Amino acid sequence: MSTRGRTLEYEGYIHCSTRAQLPFVAAFLYGSYEGPDELVLLVGDPLRLDVSVKYEAPEPRAEKFPHVYGPIPVGAVVEVEPWR
Repeated sequence: MSTRGRTLEYEGYIHCSTRAQLPFVAAFLYGSYEGPDELVLLVGDPLRLDVSVKYEAPEPRAEKFPHVYGPIPVGAVVEVEPWR
């Protein structure tokens, strides 16, 4: 279940971002976050995935974002960082 209450089955893939895209994505999705828990950043190693990663744009000529088409195994997470 995502922080936005959606499942992988509903979305079809897991939305991700590159390190460079992270400030924009975090501000857009979590700028007003007032949840009970602190947010953390999960850093994944795409070489540890056994599902496809596709870089896709939300609309033509827009920036492409990585989408993971399947579950991300715990072993693919190489770091957990606090997000402020």
